[in-house]
Amino acid sequence: MTQHDVFNSALARAGRALVGISTWYIADETGIERSQIRKFERGIINLPDDSKQAIKDVLIEHGALFLPDSEAGGYGVRLKHSSAKTRQLDRWEAEGGPVAEDDV
Repeated sequence: MTQHDVFNSALARAGRALVGISTWYIADETGIERSQIRKFERGIINLPDDSKQAIKDVLIEHGALFLPDSEAGGYGVRLKHSSAKTRQLDRWEAEGGPVAEDDV
């Protein structure tokens, strides 16, 4: 069964919406201008492969899972964790008192 990794403007926009981060955040993390990210997501421009990979990496880091195009089904994006797991992770993050530097 052959698989082809796909990352395009529609997947970038959908992935960002799923994980709930802004173009400002992606721009800060990647060094790519926000206007370039917005134009890419709208399909107005195509970015170099390294820029697309940087955007994809940020989205993956925040919980996006990109599905390859294969004979089993088309390409897409979804969350890595189920909604139950996401609620559990959110609950864990809220435990334990004030946020501070680790003294390790």
